[in-house]
Amino acid sequence: MLRKIATAYLLLFVLLSSVVEAQQKRSLTHDDYDGWESLRSGKITKDGLWVGYQISPQEGDGRLELFPYKNPENKFVIPRGSGYEFTADDAFAVGKIVPQEDSVHLLKVKKTKKDDMPKDSLFIYQLSTGKLEKFPNVKSFDTPSEKGSWVAILFEKEKPAKKDPADSTSKAEKPKKTDGTKLLVRSLDGSKSYEFERVKSYGFAPNGDYLHFELDKEDTLDNAAIHILDLASGESKAIHEGMTSYTMNRFSPQSKYLAFLSSDDSTKAKKPHYQLQLFDVKAGNLKQLADESAAGILENGRISENGSLRFSEDENRLFFGTAPEYVDYPYEDDSTILDDERPRLDIWGWQDSQIQPMQLRQKSREERRSYLATMDLGSGKIVQLETPNLADVRLENKITRDFGLGTTNAPYERSYSWDIQIGRDVYLVDFNDGSRKLIEKEMSGFPSISPGGKYVYWYASTDSTWYAYDIATEKKIDLTAGIDVPFYEELHDSPSLPGSYGTSGWLDNDAAILINDRFDIWKIDPKNPGSASNLTLGEGRKNNMVYRVENLDRDVLSIDPKSTLILSAFNEMSKESGYYKTMVDAKSAPQKLIFTPNRYYGLTKAKNTDDVFLQRSTYVENPDMYLTDLTFKNLKKVSDLNPQQANVNWGTSELVSYMANDGTPLQGILFKPENFDPNKKYPMMVYFYERSSDGLYSYRSPAPSASTINIPYFVSNEYLVFVPDIKYDLGLPGPSAYNCIIPGVQSIVAKGFVDADNMAIQGQSWGGYQVAYLITQTNLFKAAGAGAPVVNMTSAYGGIRWGTGMSRMFQYEQTQSRIGGTLWQKPLYYIENSPLFFMDRVETPVLIMHNDEDGAVPWYQGIEMFMALKRLNKPAWLLQYNGEDHNLVQRRNRKDLSMRLSQFFDHYLKGAPAPLWMTDGLPAVEKGKTLKYELNKN
Repeated sequence: MLRKIATAYLLLFVLLSSVVEAQQKRSLTHDDYDGWESLRSGKITKDGLWVGYQISPQEGDGRLELFPYKNPENKFVIPRGSGYEFTADDAFAVGKIVPQEDSVHLLKVKKTKKDDMPKDSLFIYQLSTGKLEKFPNVKSFDTPSEKGSWVAILFEKEKPAKKDPADSTSKAEKPKKTDGTKLLVRSLDGSKSYEFERVKSYGFAPNGDYLHFELDKEDTLDNAAIHILDLASGESKAIHEGMTSYTMNRFSPQSKYLAFLSSDDSTKAKKPHYQLQLFDVKAGNLKQLADESAAGILENGRISENGSLRFSEDENRLFFGTAPEYVDYPYEDDSTILDDERPRLDIWGWQDSQIQPMQLRQKSREERRSYLATMDLGSGKIVQLETPNLADVRLENKITRDFGLGTTNAPYERSYSWDIQIGRDVYLVDFNDGSRKLIEKEMSGFPSISPGGKYVYWYASTDSTWYAYDIATEKKIDLTAGIDVPFYEELHDSPSLPGSYGTSGWLDNDAAILINDRFDIWKIDPKNPGSASNLTLGEGRKNNMVYRVENLDRDVLSIDPKSTLILSAFNEMSKESGYYKTMVDAKSAPQKLIFTPNRYYGLTKAKNTDDVFLQRSTYVENPDMYLTDLTFKNLKKVSDLNPQQANVNWGTSELVSYMANDGTPLQGILFKPENFDPNKKYPMMVYFYERSSDGLYSYRSPAPSASTINIPYFVSNEYLVFVPDIKYDLGLPGPSAYNCIIPGVQSIVAKGFVDADNMAIQGQSWGGYQVAYLITQTNLFKAAGAGAPVVNMTSAYGGIRWGTGMSRMFQYEQTQSRIGGTLWQKPLYYIENSPLFFMDRVETPVLIMHNDEDGAVPWYQGIEMFMALKRLNKPAWLLQYNGEDHNLVQRRNRKDLSMRLSQFFDHYLKGAPAPLWMTDGLPAVEKGKTLKYELNKN
């Protein structure tokens, strides 16, 4: 009995000590953002012996950390290391070292010219010896992708030598005009090196045997040239010269050929013409394959510099781009017409397949459009594969077949302004003769070819079914009809057609496809779909567990049926995650490897070993890197992000379950300060955007706001933050938000630690709309923040999403706004879901942000809301960041918004003095002269 009492006292002492410790920690401030770090660019050598990653603060100098997998304590740190890679032989790490950020900032303050700013350096780190070399003034670098131990370094242009003032006889030689600079090619160990001047571009053969480099023209001479360097012998030779430009240089997969384009037209020519050239590396022969006169290319066409050069894996076929010949317009070229005499207008035609804003957004892309063609290198025959009426023929990453998929949505494109789920006609395109075979008309999915080339497969959203097309028999196969589970997104709640859960790959030889349902994975043989089996034995649906196959080798296109599958696992109810393993034909449930209250992601395996790394997090635990193997038995933490967090009053996240007003069970996340005291009353912020509870174990960095409240900042400053999920009923987006958010808030208030008189809501975009709607329906909240809110669906419906040039109609009829009909079909729905028509009910002070270059939500929506509230004499402020889009991009503006959000909510929820920008405003004559963050003490 005494032992139990002693244990209880000990636990109480530990609890009280932790509470006292948390209370002594400081709160986050806006000054903390810059130094908060994140980890990226994790890499592991193919042999699994070395690992690296970059650590980057939000502002300031980052670092690169390299270390042996088996001895991660022996880290080698390269300050400001960036853009690194391990070489193909696993012997070196090569990357850039960027200039010190504070030095760059100081030089910018001094208005230093761009050419005089500090440039990048290059480092070469030998993994076995620890030897480090550095090269200053580097523009770019490259190493072979598959084998070889070489590096090519292109340097920045050197400044011309200055004349010696003491030497009256010498004259500074005028530098010759060229964009080319010095290229250094050397073995990574330094035993061999070669230098070349006025190099413009370069690149290694995949196998590391050769390097091509192009010399830029000099002064007014047409003396550009393309060279090949034999890395074994050191011999360099020009394979073509005397032209004005060489571009799009490409080695074939086994380095047999080098293909490139050449032109002798002026680089300033409005319509340069190119020739397609092929150099046989072994034989040393150069051959011009095609120009605009070649038989087989696009009618009235030419070779396009905007396409790409690709070889088939067997090196027997070359793919390239063509384009229509340039059209001369007499009006455009008439120099007698002055610019101020030319009308400026856009003509919107009802017959156009695309509306003018979409055409204008895509104008430059259309002007650069090229059409895919191919040449049989044996026969020299050219076949035009893409044409204006079939402008999309896709190639594999590794081209191994003599056919591909061609698609076109041209017959249905006119409807795209209001129907974003238009179909596409799909064809098999034969590379040998360009013939096309129709597979499916108006397909409602996105087709792919199976790895073995036997099937075309797709998910049809129109009937929520997976299909395959047998290329040999020309038969369409229903893959999922006999399976009694849905393969559509089960939580889909908009008027559009639901999507799928995707696939997990194909077995070798196209023996079966692995298709995901919401929880499980199904193995389906296209030749016998009725024999489909549940690879995860139904354990996913039984336990609310989402299983997915992890692809640990991107070079392997199909799955060995005898291999062990690593599955990611996520529990939809508890939000826990981890990894399991199973076999394709397993007779037992997937076997747990690791499964904990964490978020796991970024699983990366060494090419030739079972060594892996991953990142793991919770709201409290930074997403550090861990090393392990495919047993996941021992996780070794190797990074240490943000140690300063230990001194901060951080917080916790917990899952909350509650019932919507209509009885639907929902979940949400409640964030509490680390020093939370259940006997206190806390102000509470409520933030929402559809469903967010799956992010329970995600880490959230303190960061300046792009549009929404930063949760760690508010939690650290002793706010509660509640993030509820929302389930929508079609045609009722506003009432659905009320139906889900308000009972969630009430469930938290019922716990007894919320100051119910001091609660606020904040959201951006769709969340901003819901904020605007809620304050017309309830006075539950003391203050509200609405970013980019749609308040008038009737005016927004007919507008344009300027970021894409699309009409906004689709959003209301099919997607997020969820009205499910046109304005003239459902006018009352548009009005009743539009907060603007009910602004007279608002009693809640509102801070609106809407920026004048918002490409997603028309910024006049924020103006309509503000002007209505101003007219009604309701407290409201509108923040309009100049030149900013939907969410803030410029960090200076993000920091400003963060300050104003915290001041606004501190004033209304904590009784802090209001800042001058709220009480006095910021008149236009003071713009740029003061920020008025100062608090009004009156």
